[in-house]
Amino acid sequence: MFDVWTRAELRGKGMTVRQIRHALASGALVRARKGFYVSGDAPDAHLRAARIGGRLACLSLLAELGVFVFDASTLHVHMERGDSRMRTPHGGGALRPRRDRRDVVLHWRRLAEPASAGAVDIVDAVAHAVRCQEPGRAIATIDSALNTRLLSEGQLDDVFAQLPRRHQVLRLFVDGRAEAGTETLMRLILVKLGCRVEVQVRIDGVGRVDLLVDGWLVVECDSKQFHSEWAQQRTDYRRDMALAVRGYFRIRFLAEDIFYRPETVIAALRGVLRSVRRPV
Repeated sequence: MFDVWTRAELRGKGMTVRQIRHALASGALVRARKGFYVSGDAPDAHLRAARIGGRLACLSLLAELGVFVFDASTLHVHMERGDSRMRTPHGGGALRPRRDRRDVVLHWRRLAEPASAGAVDIVDAVAHAVRCQEPGRAIATIDSALNTRLLSEGQLDDVFAQLPRRHQVLRLFVDGRAEAGTETLMRLILVKLGCRVEVQVRIDGVGRVDLLVDGWLVVECDSKQFHSEWAQQRTDYRRDMALAVRGYFRIRFLAEDIFYRPETVIAALRGVLRSVRRPV
């Protein structure tokens, strides 16, 4: 998916000059820059990184792999030390510092793991992402990488081995059971409020819930992607009734509020925790 080939490498794979030309004409191959090619179905971020002359990295790579990152609007590219000429991500000349780099973050750190010509290894991508995000979002990214099984527990050791001492405390809060970035961010809010939080808990007659707080409060994190259809909303309402029958109090939060209005979410949680008596 993230390969970059030279003409010589394509020839080494058995492609003739004529076949390369045909692949370019049909769109099966795309010329990223002079002498370098990517697959015609490559993600735009991968093509842009190849055009610059680097590898897809950090938040950009993780977003393409389906790992949660808070903001993937900026292109993150790893460059080899010593590279002095970087082309524009749109295939023009050399990068001009102010105009062309506004939406590009270049990573120059030495890689810990072998990388392909098109992308860094998952370990380096996650380590870079921790440095590029504030702590809560970084933990959410690690949780997501673990949950999708793109990152193993053993590789997690390798990630933190790359990070400075100030980042080591983050590992105490990592929980790969979280199925969405919103769940991690909500869990961290609740922990900060002094709550005991269990993740992805199965309740008889109800099914799994996102978060169970102090044994009685169920917190669900909803997004438009999975809860906009009436059929799903009806299922949610019936789950809420089933929870009430069993003595649980349930509160739902929208992803957009968790992301962009955390102060309102915190105020709501404090109100519930203060005013609702724990079921007997």
